[in-house]
Amino acid sequence: MAKILKRSLGAAALLATTLSLSGCGYNEFQRLDEQTTASWSEVLSQYQRRADLIPNIVNTVKGESNFEQETLTKVVEARAKATSINVTPELAKDPEALKKFQAAQGELSSALSRLLVVSENYPNLKANQGFQDLRVQLEGTENRITVARNRYIKSVADYNVHARQFPNNLTAMMFGYQVKPNFQVQNEAAITTAPTVNFDKASQPPTK
Repeated sequence: MAKILKRSLGAAALLATTLSLSGCGYNEFQRLDEQTTASWSEVLSQYQRRADLIPNIVNTVKGESNFEQETLTKVVEARAKATSINVTPELAKDPEALKKFQAAQGELSSALSRLLVVSENYPNLKANQGFQDLRVQLEGTENRITVARNRYIKSVADYNVHARQFPNNLTAMMFGYQVKPNFQVQNEAAITTAPTVNFDKASQPPTK
């Protein structure tokens, strides 16, 4: 009888603890934390996909005589800088590291946008189906990066709102759920908009 009573009391205590954790937002912390982790992984996946495309683009452009070397060099250097950052799960939790990561990816986006604009000056590249296919893949990847970043921004915002609300903030302090850094506000317009390329103005090919 004593054993049965002890088990009943234990079960009741476990139920009370479960309901208490649920009521103070613990379970929601689990869901939102997993959501931000998954969103961050998707951001990294799309950035990696872009990085993997660049060597083929660079090699194709190298085949065009008299192509602007400064533009090509900036793409190569920006890719090297972006891929040199050691991406770990902790990076997304470190405001300064996230800021550097964001800046490096932004520089690469700008360099690639410039390369696509300049490529319009070269008829051979415009007629090169391989290059055009790569450009389409790159533009598609930029769009996927934008979508992935927006989802990450939203998931971090949802998590942070939950972490600041009462009584969830007490749960956050108890279990170490800290507010997560997000992409910098001053760059929000840039990071939520895919690079655009304007081909409206026809450019004259360089004199050879």
